Amino acid sequence: MWVISRKKLVEAAREHGNLDGALDAWYKLTKQADWTNIADVRLLFSTANAIGRCTVFNIKGNGYRLIAWINYNSQKVFIRQVLTHAEYDKEGWKSECSGD
Repeated sequence: MWVISRKKLVEAAREHGNLDGALDAWYKLTKQADWTNIADVRLLFSTANAIGRCTVFNIKGNGYRLIAWINYNSQKVFIRQVLTHAEYDKEGWKSECSGD
């Protein structure tokens, strides 16, 4: 998979201070993946969920959420946001994932 963009991961790690290792591990695993659907994603990240157009990944023991769009045909993962669990629970991110 081609991850777009690593810059968002670096920014999230800088903002939250304790995510470097977890986001780097997610990036390395995702970069090497060859996904064709959400079932493939779950083989690597068992807690990943498809919500609208987005896929939500639990990061660092469920303390954070990485929200991404995955284009399986082009093999691209577009990182939308990295949120704390509390930010995620507010659901403001969901408008980005609607199919509208």
